[in-house]
Amino acid sequence: MSRSAAALGVADGLALAASPTFAVMALLTAVLDGGPAEALCTGGYGSPHGGMVAMYALMAAFHAAPWLKLVGAGVRRAA
Repeated sequence: MSRSAAALGVADGLALAASPTFAVMALLTAVLDGGPAEALCTGGYGSPHGGMVAMYALMAAFHAAPWLKLVGAGVRRAA
């Protein structure tokens, strides 16, 4: 395997890791107390978890494209 092919494999793995990582971070932030960093992000108003949970959920959604491509490829192969 060439170095460029190995690098592409690593990049594909990282692309697939982003969305679930952000989803877990959103879940943990929603379940656990955000702490002092949460107060900085919300500016002292609004939902106590709204800022960071919403940010992580959006990041998970924006990074979901590799998963959607993978699922779409599997559906095309199965048909």
